[in-house]
Parts: sequence; C-alpha cells; structure tokens
Amino acid sequence: MRKKISLLLALALAVGSLAGCGGTDKKEDTSAAETKETGTTAEASERTSLVVGFDAEFEPYGFMDENGEYVGFDLDLAQEVCERNDWELVKQPIDWDAKDMELNSGSIDCIWNGFTINGREKDYTWSSAYVNNSQVFVVGAASGIKDQAGLAGKVVAVQKDSSALAALDSEDNADLKASFTEMVEFGDYNTAFMELEMGSVDAIAMDIGVAKAQMSSRDKDTFLILDEYLSAEQYGIGFKLGNEELRDQVEATMMEMLEDGTFLEIATKWDLQDSVCLGE
Repeated sequence: MRKKISLLLALALAVGSLAGCGGTDKKEDTSAAETKETGTTAEASERTSLVVGFDAEFEPYGFMDENGEYVGFDLDLAQEVCERNDWELVKQPIDWDAKDMELNSGSIDCIWNGFTINGREKDYTWSSAYVNNSQVFVVGAASGIKDQAGLAGKVVAVQKDSSALAALDSEDNADLKASFTEMVEFGDYNTAFMELEMGSVDAIAMDIGVAKAQMSSRDKDTFLILDEYLSAEQYGIGFKLGNEELRDQVEATMMEMLEDGTFLEIATKWDLQDSVCLGE
C-alpha cells in the first residue's frame, strides 16, 4: 500500500512539474511576440529629442537674431514637428564643412537648413523637397554690372561647400567661371557681404532666399540681384543614410502641417510662401 501511495505521489508531482513548465514557456513566447509586434512603436516612443544641425548664419532658414536667439524658417518647422511628437528641439549650430561628420557620428539627427538635394541624392536619406530655390548673383547697385556677362574679369565670392559653389564648379557653368578673374570662398555670407561693401569682391553667388534676407537687414539700395539665375534646386531635410524610420516620422508630421495650413503659415512668416513646394 505504501509503495502504491508513493508511486501515485511521484506521478502527481511529475505531471504538475510538466504543467508548470509548459505554462512558463507559453507565457515567455507570448511576451516575446508582444515585444516583436510593438518593437517599432516602443523604439519610436523612446525618442525624447531631435537634434537639428544648421548653419547659424543662413538667414532666413536658420540664424541668430539680435536677441541672441536661433531662429528661422527651418527652425520654426522643426519646432512644430517636435511639439507634435512630444520631442525637445535641440538647435545645434555646426560648421557647414563638418556637417557629414556631425551627422555620421550621431552628434546631430538631421541637417535641416536650406539643404540642397540636387547632386546629393545618394549621400543622405532625404525627406520630400519642401522649397524650390534658385542660385543668383548679388552685386553692388552702383557697380554697373547688369548681367552675368558683366562678371567677366571680376572677383566673385561664394560660400564654402555651398550650392552656388557646386553650380559654378559644374560643366554647365565652366565658361562663366573661367571668365572670372578670381573666385573666393568664404565661411559665411556675412563676411562675403562685408567684402562686397568694401569692394574686395565684385559679386556674391548665393541662394535667392538668403540674398533677400541679407539685403533686408542692410541698405537695399546698395545691392542688386541679377535677373539671370545661375541654377535652380530643391531643399530637403537630410538624415543619415539608411535612417528611414526617423525620416518617415518627421515627414508624416510635415504632411499633417501642410494639410492643416500650419506649414504655409510658417512659410508666410518668413516671406517664403512663393518658394515652398511640399506636396507638389
């Protein structure tokens, strides 16, 4: 009798042990499945900030105002995107020459600053274009220069690693560039305008939006934008190559802003309503 009871108890314990193990395995599998299903959402919800790299002297897209605050069209767009995603916007001024290093090292999450897509399509993960931009020449109003032909024998300024520089280095503008006495590269447009005012250079090749913004803060009668464009381009937000998840989230928010009118309101604030092209 004792042997029978012992045998029955042993069998009961074994069955209970197997049932317990089976229940634990099922619970762990369910948890793993839930993690897998919600992994993308969890990862997205973990982001608490967006670090935007920008040139702090690229008015009206991103620059320091008279109060020492970083402002501009792109920074306003970034602020709205962050508020809608419950992120903190971190405005990170960068050396434009070092933008790729900053992005690839993770110091910034994106380059959002009148950043030209054309010619860089394979170098970054891009948002949709949101601004149609043109490159122009700014000259002194009293210089007598009326068109690009008048730049022959002149000294032309350009910003380092800029779209205007890329345009002048292209084959399409080889003859125009060859006609200059010299092409001088500056780190920022404020310096270039100072040199133009002093007569050290005869013209500046630059974005039309930046040209208008720079001229608005100076004596407008002192400068002239030549009617003939150097080139045309489009601006987008540049993310590290392969970072499609962040790009998609930012772009989806931008489209929401376009649909409810906020995007155009911000563009109008910076007098860029005629240049924007998001959704076209």
